[in-house]
Parts: sequence; structure tokens; C-alpha cells
Amino acid sequence: MEGEVFSGIVNGSQVDGRVLQTFQRSFLQVQHILDQNRLLINEINHNQKSNIPDNLCRNVGLIRELNNNIRRVVDLYADLSNSLARTKSKSIEGESGGQNRIRSV
Repeated sequence: MEGEVFSGIVNGSQVDGRVLQTFQRSFLQVQHILDQNRLLINEINHNQKSNIPDNLCRNVGLIRELNNNIRRVVDLYADLSNSLARTKSKSIEGESGGQNRIRSV
């Protein structure tokens, strides 16, 4: 599938294959980070239950890593949102022939 260009229909709109690849790649990155977070949380919990001072000190670094991972996930979702908005905007412009239409309410 790597490098493959494909198109699809989503909610009645045609979607460019590159857009779908971007979404898939981003979601795979998010899933990988979330899997890492699960392991970090398990280790943090184990260290906390052990009450061993070295393990508790190690949790400080693990929690920082967890927080950084969460920031990365937020950034990836923000990038996805922006990408979707740009794609939708281009789609609307294409449908309107490049003219901006003003809707009355």
C-alpha cells in the first residue's frame, strides 16, 4: 500500500488518494504513540505500587515522556483537522467553480 495512490468516496464526496494516505499515516502514528503510552502508564503504575525510591524517581521521567507523547497526539490531530479543513475548502471551491458563494440564512 506504501506509495499507492487511490481514491475513495466518503459521505458522497470523492476523496483524493493522497489525502487518504495522509490520514492513514497520521492515524497509524497516533496509534503507535497511544500504544507507547499504555506501556508507560503500566510501568508508572508498577513503579508507584513498588514504593521503591528509585522507581518513584524514575516515574518523573516517565511522566514527562507521557506528557510529551500526549502533546504529539494533540499536534497530530490538529494537523489532521487542518488538513481536512483545507481539503474540504478546496473541494467546495472546485464545486463552485472557484467562486465564493454567500449563503443567506
